[in-house]
Amino acid sequence: MSEENLNVLHWTLNDTHPEIVENVRAKLREVIDPEIGMDIIQLGLVRDVSIEENGTARLKMILTTPFCPYGPAMVEMTRAKGQEGLNMPVTVEMGMDVWDFSMMEDPSAMDWGLYN
Repeated sequence: MSEENLNVLHWTLNDTHPEIVENVRAKLREVIDPEIGMDIIQLGLVRDVSIEENGTARLKMILTTPFCPYGPAMVEMTRAKGQEGLNMPVTVEMGMDVWDFSMMEDPSAMDWGLYN
């Protein structure tokens, strides 16, 4: 599927530092939701990435479910991979958005016939 057919989130980073967006996305793709088996970019869990004036980055993310048993580990791995991709300290802010399939990069990837 071509990128123009994907639901790619536009982060603040796209406007301020477009030259590093792909590297950050690549690093964050290394974080896999162990229950679903898909990465956090595919799932649309990283809602925004921005660089603050103090030289740190802020990454806003959500989880597929608020009580995800892997949540704390995924948040920490997201922070670490974000730091690798951005080459600066990263704080992760948990958003309150409720995740649904439409947030996915490719919503048809979850079309397993389980949800009607």
